[in-house]
Amino acid sequence: MIITVDRYSFINTYTRSKIYIDGCFECFGIEDAKRNTKVYGQTCIPEGTYQIRLRVWGGFHKRYSKRFSDHVGMLEVVDVPNFKYILIHIGNTIKDTAGCLLVGAKEGNLNGEAAVLSSQKAYRQLYSKVIQAMQQGEPIYIEYKSN
Repeated sequence: MIITVDRYSFINTYTRSKIYIDGCFECFGIEDAKRNTKVYGQTCIPEGTYQIRLRVWGGFHKRYSKRFSDHVGMLEVVDVPNFKYILIHIGNTIKDTAGCLLVGAKEGNLNGEAAVLSSQKAYRQLYSKVIQAMQQGEPIYIEYKSN
């Protein structure tokens, strides 16, 4: 499985994207700004293809395990140069992330800020597809690219 994060809008403080699974549109994404020099917790992932694995420790894992009965681990993007602990998770604006990818069923604004909306719905749908593929032994990759 390949999750493609097709970035199409770069603003000073955030980056918008459309997310595809194996070429089919899945949802929208928002993440931190693209920067020439990395600023911890405020910089989007560099373009490239990375593997996704399950992270079964940490605060997000504990919260999501309590919240969702089918949660088996967080989707973590691994082996990104100079980045650690990059997750795909629920949230609406860049205030809800520190370098991670937030997903939503819709794009919009929330309190005057760019946002993804219906995040839980989009996350649960994407998560279900990824976990099913993992359980079938399929490797999962995420490709970050710019339009």
